[in-house]
Amino acid sequence: MTTVDFKSYEQLSPFEIKNDLIKLANASAKKAAHVMLNAGRGNPNWVATTPREAFFTFGHFAIADCRRSRDDFGAGLAGMPQPAGIAKRLDAWLAERPDAPGVEFIRNAVAYGVDALGFQADAFVFELADSIIGDNYPVPDRMLVHAEKVANKYLQFAMSGSRPLEGRYDLFAVEGGTAAICYLFRSLMANRLLKKGDTIAIGVPIFTPYVEIPGLEDYALKQIHVHALEEHRFQYSDEELKKLEDPAVKAFFVVNPGNPSSVSIDEPTMAKIVDLVKTKRPDLMLLTDDVYGTFVQGFKSLLGELPRNTIGVYSYSKYFGCTGWRLGIIALHEDNILDEQLAGLPEDELKALDARYGALTLEPRKLKMIDRFVADSRDVALNHTAGLSLPQQVMITFFSLAELMDVDKAYQRACMEICHNRARTLLKGLPLKVQPNPHFAAYYGTIDFEFWLREYAGEDMVTWLKANVHPLDLVYQLANDHSIVLLNGGGFDAPEWSVRVSFANLPDQVYEDIGVAIRAVARGYYDQFKASRGEA
Repeated sequence: MTTVDFKSYEQLSPFEIKNDLIKLANASAKKAAHVMLNAGRGNPNWVATTPREAFFTFGHFAIADCRRSRDDFGAGLAGMPQPAGIAKRLDAWLAERPDAPGVEFIRNAVAYGVDALGFQADAFVFELADSIIGDNYPVPDRMLVHAEKVANKYLQFAMSGSRPLEGRYDLFAVEGGTAAICYLFRSLMANRLLKKGDTIAIGVPIFTPYVEIPGLEDYALKQIHVHALEEHRFQYSDEELKKLEDPAVKAFFVVNPGNPSSVSIDEPTMAKIVDLVKTKRPDLMLLTDDVYGTFVQGFKSLLGELPRNTIGVYSYSKYFGCTGWRLGIIALHEDNILDEQLAGLPEDELKALDARYGALTLEPRKLKMIDRFVADSRDVALNHTAGLSLPQQVMITFFSLAELMDVDKAYQRACMEICHNRARTLLKGLPLKVQPNPHFAAYYGTIDFEFWLREYAGEDMVTWLKANVHPLDLVYQLANDHSIVLLNGGGFDAPEWSVRVSFANLPDQVYEDIGVAIRAVARGYYDQFKASRGEA
C-alpha cells in the first residue's frame, strides 16, 4: 500500500474518507480478480414489496379517475380526481382487476382506515388519489390529514413497544431523516431555543452530522459528549448521565438504537434518564433519532417515555428499504416544553420572532413550535409551498399501513433475521464469542480492535497499538489488502481503533469473508507487536 499521510485525513467525515477507500478497494479487487465489498454504507439490500405494488396499482386507478372529469386522449391530458363516490368507484375498479398486484392490500388498507381509524371512505380514498397524482400543493402543509393519523398509529408500534403513546403528537412529514436534522437545528436556533455559544450534550458514538453540524459557524454550539462504552454494553453509565444535570446543557441529542453501535437504550438506563429529567432537568430538551428502532423487539423511545421534552425523528428509509424515497417524520407532543420556552423568551426576542413570522399570522406568538419547523424549512417566506410532496406522503401512508395490517409481524421478523444472521456470520469469520444482547439491532456492528486486543492479547499489546498504528490504518488495510470498505469508528466518536460494518447492504455469505479479513488485520498487528519484543 502506498504510504498515506493519515494525519491529513483526521478532520474528514468517515463518509468522505469512504470515497478514497472505495477507489483503493476497487483497484485492489481488480488486481486480485475478486469482488470489492462495500460494507461502509447503510443502504439496505431489501425492499418492502407489498406496499410498493399497491402504490403503483393505485396510481393507475387515480389516472382512470382523472379521466372521468376530462379526457383529451389525443393530447394526453385529463382532469382531476373527484371526491364524491370515489370509494365505490375504487371498489368497482379493483373488482375488475382481481389479479393486479396490490389489489388485496388496497382493499384492506381502505377498510383499515375506515374501521380502525374512523375515516370517511370517500375522504380517505380521495386524499390518496389526489396525492398520488400530485396535482396540488400539500394542504395542510405540515402533513395531510389522513396520512398524519396513519403515521401516528404506525409510530405507536415503532416507538413504544406494547405501551401506547400517550396524548396526541403533531407530525411534520419531511424529506427523510436528513432533512429532519437540518430543519431542527435551523429552527431551534432561529427561535432562540438554542443560541451560539450554548452547550448541548450528544450521546456518543453517534451518526456524524450530530457532531459536525453544531461546530459549523452557523451554530457555534459547545458540545459535551455522553459516552456509551462497549465495556458497558453501549449503555450510558451513571457518571456519564450526571453530565446532563448541569443546567448549562440546553439539549441532549441521541440516536437510539445507536449508530454505529446498533444498541438501543436498555430499561435500567432509560429509567435513569427519565428520573433525571423529571427530578433534576425538567427544562432539558431531548432529540431522539430512532430510525433503527424497528429492528429491536419491543423497542421504546424517549419520545414515549418523556413526551413533553422530546423531539422525535424517524425515517422509513432503513426498515422499508426506501432511502431513495426520502421519507421521514418529525414528531412533537402537543404538550411540550419547547412551546413553553418560546413563551418565556425575553420581550425583545419575542418581538424579533413576531417580525419573523408576522407574515404568516396576525398572532405570531401563538404559532406552535411544530409549525415553526414547517415555516423555517422554507425560510418562512415560502411557507405557502411548504410540505413533503404528496406522492411521498402516499408512500408513507402505504408503508405505515403495511406494518399496521401485518398483525403477525412477519415483515419485521424477516428484517431482523437478515441482520442478525449476517452478524452471526461475521462473528464466525472473526471468530469472536459475544454475549447475546436483546437490545442489539444488528443493523451495524462496531468492531473495537482496542477492546478485543485487550481481551485476547493484554494491555501491553494495546499500548503498542496506540504508539505504532494510526487508527485509520485499519480501514485502509482492509481496503488495500482485502478489497473491503468499512468506516472508521473514530469518525462517529466511537473508539478510535474501531471500525463500523453495515449488516444491511451485502449478500449474507460475504460477511464471513469480512470477519476473516478483520481478523487478518488484527493478526498482522499482533505479529508486529510480538516481533517488536523479539518474540516469534
